[in-house]
Amino acid sequence: MGGFGARWVRLVAASAAGVLLVAGCSGNPGGDSDSGGTITLKIGIWGDFGINDLKARYEAANPNIKISVNTGEYNAQHEDLQKKLIAGDGAPDIAAIDEGFVIQFRGQADKFVNLLDRGAGQYETRYLPWKWKQTLSADSRTQIGLGTDVGGLAMCYRTDLFQAAGLPTGRDQVSALWPTWDQFIATGQTYTSKTGKKFIDAGTNIFNPVLGQQPVGFYDQGEALVMEGGPKVAFEVAAKAIAADISANLPAFQPEWNAGFAQNAFAVLACPAWMQGHIKNTAPETAGKWDIAAIPGGGGNWGGSFLTVPKQGKHVDEAYKLLEWLVQPEQQIEIFKKVGNLPSQPALYQDPAIKDFSNPFFNNAPVGQIFPRAAEGLTPQYLGRKNGPTRVAVENVLNRMQTADLKGKPLSEAWAEALKEAEKAAKS
Repeated sequence: MGGFGARWVRLVAASAAGVLLVAGCSGNPGGDSDSGGTITLKIGIWGDFGINDLKARYEAANPNIKISVNTGEYNAQHEDLQKKLIAGDGAPDIAAIDEGFVIQFRGQADKFVNLLDRGAGQYETRYLPWKWKQTLSADSRTQIGLGTDVGGLAMCYRTDLFQAAGLPTGRDQVSALWPTWDQFIATGQTYTSKTGKKFIDAGTNIFNPVLGQQPVGFYDQGEALVMEGGPKVAFEVAAKAIAADISANLPAFQPEWNAGFAQNAFAVLACPAWMQGHIKNTAPETAGKWDIAAIPGGGGNWGGSFLTVPKQGKHVDEAYKLLEWLVQPEQQIEIFKKVGNLPSQPALYQDPAIKDFSNPFFNNAPVGQIFPRAAEGLTPQYLGRKNGPTRVAVENVLNRMQTADLKGKPLSEAWAEALKEAEKAAKS
């Protein structure tokens, strides 16, 4: 997810999604043994990784194992994992980590089980090359995680709300409305003027996909903060959307954001593959009312996560066995069909179970073709060690642009504040 954080599971304040953010909020040691010899494996995630749908099957095949899934807020989960790693106690047996935080945790490889020592090297050729490298040490000797999903981008929109506004509803026609972000914002103004309702959920959920389309994100490969490039482009687009008054200002992955899906508070949002599951779980009564169109600007990545095994766990053997099972094709395909998370193993994109799959919740959109196309063309940015907290800092400024703090202030003032907060996060 992923996490927007995902995934997930996105992500404000967070991630960092996302969706970043991670791992187990329990203060107990990673694994517990019941008096009967049963081992409880704790998994720390955000959003929906599809594990709840699979755990009964695994427990039935492994009667000595009980799986406990702790689902928290994207950013808080990652922050909690960091605290537990520093404390040396309390981390889950399996911790999900979002792409926005993975460099931060990869730099602490000594605190995770080296999956290459467990035979994970056999899976390298299954993965998109860049996905495998995101959790691999510079000397290629330590692999801290196995990828779950990737977050190629599209746009999810409400066909019924578009129809009520006199806008086209077919996915090709909708895609044609907004080849650029300026045209997307103009479409939003048309929608808002005709309905009196907001078009998008939040400025931050414009910022993140636009940033994901830029060649360089917050940091270059030398870990230097480069705000004047991609971040400034993304900030200006998001600020323009906020100034156009088309945003409902619902901070992502917060209760009011979740409520907004069911309350028709917005009509469209950036939609990485993992967002499908979040929408379905949050507003099941909207089934069939959503569809999926192309994203303005084309391309980009938002989210995509990994599963790791912290060393401090008491049952690392059993934890790795479960992790290995979760990333096998059968489970990855089932997760895609039930939750929407797109596997980061490209050979699966040609499996009919994915290739021919249309999502009934999204008006039978051919998601098995839409999202693999987006994923196969990705060249993701380098995400620095402080990417997560930096993103949160900038997102918080965007949220403040719709409150009394910065509302109505010149863009230059908001950008200066974003620079100040980003630099502070980079030095923390």
